[in-house]
This record gives sequence, C-alpha cells and structure tokens, in this order.
Amino acid sequence: MLKQIYLYILRCSDGSYYTGVTNNPDKRLNEHNAGINIDSYTYKRRPVKLVYQTSFTDFNQAFETETKIKKWSRVKKEALINGEFDYLKILSKKDFSKKIK
Repeated sequence: MLKQIYLYILRCSDGSYYTGVTNNPDKRLNEHNAGINIDSYTYKRRPVKLVYQTSFTDFNQAFETETKIKKWSRVKKEALINGEFDYLKILSKKDFSKKIK
C-alpha cells in the first residue's frame, strides 16, 4: 500500500493562507493550532482552519506542488480552495508582469 502525502492550505486568523505538506493532516492541524513552534508562520496567526486538502503518493510531487502554490496570488489560491478550476486556468494564463495604466 502506498503512503499518502497530503498537501494542505490553512486560512489563518488574519486572513492569510499557509500551505504545507504532511502525512497526517489532523495531527498537523492540531499542531498548528497548539502553537508548538514559536517560529512558525502560523504561531501568531492562530487559530487556523483547514480550507483545502489533496493527497499524493509521491512526496516529491507533493513538495513541488506546495512550492508552486506558495508563490501564487491570493486570488489564485482562493480559486483552488473554492474548486473554481476554470477560473484557475484563466489566472494561470494572465500576465501579471505588465503594469496597468
């Protein structure tokens, strides 16, 4: 049996998002909310709420996906969280490097 690796997104109390990977999402959510790591992003942003989760059987793929999502805009993360996959495709094609006049 293949081990599952979970990619997750948390909504923090300040409205920001935190993305991570774990092999035990329930335990990891409890750890974030308990504040076991004073240096973590979520420590001063508790409580946090799990808003998205998906699983992988390949850790490298999960980690690569986590790295990509961490670079996404808030709007793009929210499209993923809300299952708006058509909108996510549109956002992926948008060129944000051009300045709007």
